Amino acid sequence: MIKLKIKKRKEKLIFPYYLKLVRLWSNYKKTLHISNFRVLILLGLIATVYFLASVVIVGWVVSKLGYFAFKGSLLESFSIWIIVIAILGLVCFAYGYIEPYWLSISHVKLITKKFHSGSKPIKIAHFSDLHCEAYTRLEYKLVHHLEIEKPDLIVFTGDTINSPEGLKVARDLFSNVSKIAPTFAIKGNWDCWRWQELNVFDGTNVIELESDSMKLLINGVSLWITGVSAKQASKISKLLQKVPQEDFSILLYHYPDEIENVAGQVDLYCAGHTHGGQIALPFYGALITHSKFDKKYEAGLYNVKNTWLYVSRGIGMEGGNAPRVRFCSKPELTFIEVHSS
Repeated sequence: MIKLKIKKRKEKLIFPYYLKLVRLWSNYKKTLHISNFRVLILLGLIATVYFLASVVIVGWVVSKLGYFAFKGSLLESFSIWIIVIAILGLVCFAYGYIEPYWLSISHVKLITKKFHSGSKPIKIAHFSDLHCEAYTRLEYKLVHHLEIEKPDLIVFTGDTINSPEGLKVARDLFSNVSKIAPTFAIKGNWDCWRWQELNVFDGTNVIELESDSMKLLINGVSLWITGVSAKQASKISKLLQKVPQEDFSILLYHYPDEIENVAGQVDLYCAGHTHGGQIALPFYGALITHSKFDKKYEAGLYNVKNTWLYVSRGIGMEGGNAPRVRFCSKPELTFIEVHSS
């Protein structure tokens, strides 16, 4: 009887936490299934096109050998279109390996009532998801554009390297970037869980915000910057509560997933992680974002309850066995200018 009571007590304690985990997992699986479904549809269409193209080519060869009359205006038109689409597909495939070297510069202008009238605008440079490897890609271009723009503040929102071989490339970049303007950074999921034993910002003069809020004075204007690593989302709310509401505030967090929890508590929320899908479709956008909101906050600027969210498409690409390609989702460096109203 005693054993039975103890067992029931344990079940009562564990059951609510189990339910919470099940709900979180089911929500994640829902967005994952939707993303996978989109990818499967695209792959199915691609496979169909190239299957039909191979049938057309075989038909043309057989026709030339005199075994089959490949005629008829409708059939010929269909065959030509299939071949054209297949060739375009090959061009798109090749382009996917070119786009990762094509840096896009975005400019965003925000208006705030928290700056004194006549205050000089503050220019914030935001980049994310470097995913550095043993060789350089856009690192030198990134530094070059930062030197030209001369921002007042530089922020990086996580995912630094794909492998330990990329550590030197990343540190060289951060060392150069931190000479241009005060640079603040947080760790993304790759930094926290894959390379947690490496201090990626060591010796670079970059200020890492592990779970901190700092007051800054830029161009005579007071503002606060809060940064939280990817594994410490639970600390965001408490940190923001300490920030004076009369001062302009910035939150750095790798995922855009906290936007609806912090909306109204912070003025500007800078995030990354989604890569803008990395592979996107014209007029449709990202196929996969790895965000609990799926495509809702896939890339760019959003306003939620007076909080501006900027989701960077990032600089690098997913590591591991993923192909190093981008399509319709160029690497991005963003300059956010905050003006007084």
